[in-house]
Amino acid sequence: MSKTVEFYFDLGSPATYLAYTQLPKICEQTDSQLIYIPMLLGGVFKATGNASPAEIPAKGRYMFQDLDRYAKRYGVPLKFNPHFPINTLMLMRAVTGIQLRHPERFADFIDCLFKALWVEGLSLDEPATVAAVLTRHGFDPEEVLALTADEEVKNLLKDNTGKAVQRGVFGAPSMFIGDQLFFGQDRLDFVLQALS
Repeated sequence: MSKTVEFYFDLGSPATYLAYTQLPKICEQTDSQLIYIPMLLGGVFKATGNASPAEIPAKGRYMFQDLDRYAKRYGVPLKFNPHFPINTLMLMRAVTGIQLRHPERFADFIDCLFKALWVEGLSLDEPATVAAVLTRHGFDPEEVLALTADEEVKNLLKDNTGKAVQRGVFGAPSMFIGDQLFFGQDRLDFVLQALS
């Protein structure tokens, strides 16, 4: 079994945020490598006919209660974002661009955005809010915006999303160990088991 976890993620998923808080520890514990693969969850939903559980009111209410239980179990902050669902196209292009052009800043970049969404509950649909968050964390909003218009970046995000669908991804978070897919932050115990 491979000692690598490929983590297909989109910032707009609260379950993905929770997985994000735990996977580095799991990989450290099992001496495994964590590979972050940004994808566009909206594109995955469109290609697979899937939809956010939040679109079904009863399921959405349950999902957020359940995610809150897991956040308490993990000992991490989680705040329901009142602006959910968030259109993440520009954000995920930015994430892809930073990973491609400034990999040394990637960890800080996704960390500040995950926290802005799922700890601070900010509206990252609003360019001014995104710019303020980036500035506060030492990123140049104009430089980040330029990355979102870069054709290589746009194509890479499309390719990542297409490959995710080809591999059987239908939602986020999705993790691969070899060819084995693990879906959902509530399956991290199986990820740990597979890596051990």
